[in-house]
Amino acid sequence: MSIALHPGRPAPAADQAALLAVEGLRVGAGGFRAVDGVSFGIAPGEILALVGESGSGKTATGRAILGLLPPGLERLEGAIRLEGEDLAQVAPARLRELRGGAIGMVFQEPMVSLNPAMTIGAQLGEALALHSTLSREAQRAACIAMLRRVQIADPEGCLRAYPHEFSGGMRQRIMLAAVMLPKPRLLIADEPTTALDNLAQAEVLDLMVELARENGTAVLLVTHNLGLVARYADRALVMQRGRVVEEGPARQVLTAPRHGYTRLLVSAMPQRLPRPPRAEGEVLLEARGLVVDYPGRARLFRRLPGKRAVKGVDLQIRRGETVALVGGSGSGKTTLGRAMLRLVQPSGGRLLFRGQDVTTGPAREFRLACQIVFQDPYSSLDPRQRVGEIVAEPLRHEPGLSAAARAARVAETFEAVGLPGMDRRFPHQLSGGQRQRVAIARAIVRRPALVVADEPVSALDMTVQKQILELIRRLQEERGFACLFISHDLGAVAEVADCVLVMQDGAIVEQGARDAIFDAPAHPYTRALLDATPRLVP
Repeated sequence: MSIALHPGRPAPAADQAALLAVEGLRVGAGGFRAVDGVSFGIAPGEILALVGESGSGKTATGRAILGLLPPGLERLEGAIRLEGEDLAQVAPARLRELRGGAIGMVFQEPMVSLNPAMTIGAQLGEALALHSTLSREAQRAACIAMLRRVQIADPEGCLRAYPHEFSGGMRQRIMLAAVMLPKPRLLIADEPTTALDNLAQAEVLDLMVELARENGTAVLLVTHNLGLVARYADRALVMQRGRVVEEGPARQVLTAPRHGYTRLLVSAMPQRLPRPPRAEGEVLLEARGLVVDYPGRARLFRRLPGKRAVKGVDLQIRRGETVALVGGSGSGKTTLGRAMLRLVQPSGGRLLFRGQDVTTGPAREFRLACQIVFQDPYSSLDPRQRVGEIVAEPLRHEPGLSAAARAARVAETFEAVGLPGMDRRFPHQLSGGQRQRVAIARAIVRRPALVVADEPVSALDMTVQKQILELIRRLQEERGFACLFISHDLGAVAEVADCVLVMQDGAIVEQGARDAIFDAPAHPYTRALLDATPRLVP
């Protein structure tokens, strides 16, 4: 296996003196150790990836460097030296001086880390006001230049805007601009692209690396995505349960892993394995010229122009088939998926279920035969109900099912998704992967003909993602339901799809069998999506 390295990357700076040295770091509370004896160094201009699953201690390590540990956790021992100065021993005032100036941090969710009540200009100027002696005019000029540098189309207008007026990718670019304005010597990037599609992810990380190389900034990249490590990192540290289990050059760690845990992570990366040809089943659900319009917002004396989110789409889903709908954020794929279930009412076109028109009017059989798995299971599961009650709820519409039969069906479904005996728990008592299994159990408990899976693995670790994808595939083989798999992750799509449809700006720009799309993409947008997908290349 060879590494798909980012083209044109300079040689690692491993021969330089360490800018940051972490020695014997321990973080915890009581008898619990979130970080247990971690040591590493980063040279100027070097990119070090801190890799592991949720709970491995990688985020706690990054936050300990800045002194931003959450309540309940504290640094127990160890040294954190930035250019020889031990950050664990300095006064709080000195640490505040270093934060945002010498050390910058890009957080996982920009909408949470950007203040929704402040303009972008005020937030960008804040770091310069604290860590530079520039005049207000010079600060404004520097902000505009940096926004232009991170490819914001209208930097002057951006300064007057608020975070909610931008997409996720644009917000992360703005966050990157704010962090890089004071030219920090160390940048900590904590899962900076988890919620972004592949194109936005590649653009943001390419910009981050480019800016870091220009300024000689050392980068600590905290991630669970080995594809990003392959593409961007010089060295990698693999963490498990608070300890470093393997470290070395990124190429060596990924292509010749020595520790069993590292091998488990590498094997969990999505793979495009051969799929036997599937016999064509009946057309279960069909869209003909489907259109979805969103009306413009009403202002005081006028209404803003509306938007056509789905533009005359034709789509067929056959019994037992997995159709993958891929595209960047804002391409219309989620809107199309919801319109296929009439969770969003189509503005035009026709929707046929087993040959019957269900575009308008009551469609009880259609609604009961189709189910959906949402992207974020924590938001879609009622926190006040036990998960057994959540899974049993769709069975209220099953005629002639006794209480005992209902309980048996729920127990059988929990067994099928790998959660036997967990029906008495509440959603907050489960991990992210377990909550997604509950969401899948709720979708399949009525034995539906079609399941729409909307970004079901985008927020999960690689090993958990692999388990969920294998679960969906196994359940589909056992129960024979069709699946509309909506995702921006082409690695996950390659693992589960029979047919792929590529969506851009509300329209299908390319469609075909999985292998044909991946091996010989015809449309430039499809090629751009594939090129932007970080991966290990056999």
